[in-house]
Amino acid sequence: MLLGTWNLENLYRPGGEFGPKDKAAYETKLAALAAVVTDLDPALLGVQEVGDPEALSDLAGMLSGDWHVALSGHPDGRGTRVGFLSRTALRVLHDTSAFPQRLKPVQTDDDGGTVPGAGRGFLAVETEPEPGSGPLRVAVAHLKSKLLSYPGGRFNPRDEGERARYGAYALYRRAAEATALRALADVLLAGKGGERDVAVVGDLNDEVQAATTQILLGPPGSEIGTPGFEVKDKGDAVRLWNVAPLIPAGQRFSRVNSGRRELIDHVLCSHHLIGRVTAAGTGAAGAPELPSIGADPQERRGRPGSDHAPVWVRIGD
Repeated sequence: MLLGTWNLENLYRPGGEFGPKDKAAYETKLAALAAVVTDLDPALLGVQEVGDPEALSDLAGMLSGDWHVALSGHPDGRGTRVGFLSRTALRVLHDTSAFPQRLKPVQTDDDGGTVPGAGRGFLAVETEPEPGSGPLRVAVAHLKSKLLSYPGGRFNPRDEGERARYGAYALYRRAAEATALRALADVLLAGKGGERDVAVVGDLNDEVQAATTQILLGPPGSEIGTPGFEVKDKGDAVRLWNVAPLIPAGQRFSRVNSGRRELIDHVLCSHHLIGRVTAAGTGAAGAPELPSIGADPQERRGRPGSDHAPVWVRIGD
């Protein structure tokens, strides 16, 4: 079975502030998204940037067979949220945006404004992808973007000092959100990562070696490609493994930012689940073909498809 994650990029019905301007553009976008999902044929797909809940239902309706949908009840200021498309029934385990109890609110602007939780909720579900396969527990997330915005709706800073400060504010938020997501992963793992199939998927808005991404992994050691990977230790019960090293080098990106390829969408697996991974990749067939994005996310309003590629793992028995 295939487990994946995909940022659908501004999935809104037409006519609103952020979505396609007309029905024709909306239908073109849906058709492009549906073609990729059909080619992937996932059992479970975590999704991000669902602006209108009805739009995800519209997408599911374009796919063959029966699909189950789950969405977080914690959208961001634009209404985008995370969710799942699944071939099998879903049971929602957690839907939260809260920071862990000891993590204080983080600064967000020059005026000292703070936030006490994640900008978008984390959604965790349980499903049984195949009869007799046992439960699969998966959390999906969309962490704070590195694309910066400034007071007054600007996407360009007044000076380098402002750019640096707002870059720091975004990093504070992303690190806090990663810490909150790791806390949710701890609940799903329950110290039984050697026995439980658990995954964390989503748009983490940073690359494999970034400090925020590394927060999610748990105790160091046993990394894929090292001698320790084949050796069991006490950390296996709570670790997560990023499947990035298993993705062919030519496919190891999920977005193109100002001409530079980045892998910012990730699938992380528990010890029991990583042992069942038989392949990993991005896109639906070979290296993804993606547009290069810039600092202004509004430039792609209403464009077909997505500016992200899906990231996926194939899991065997």
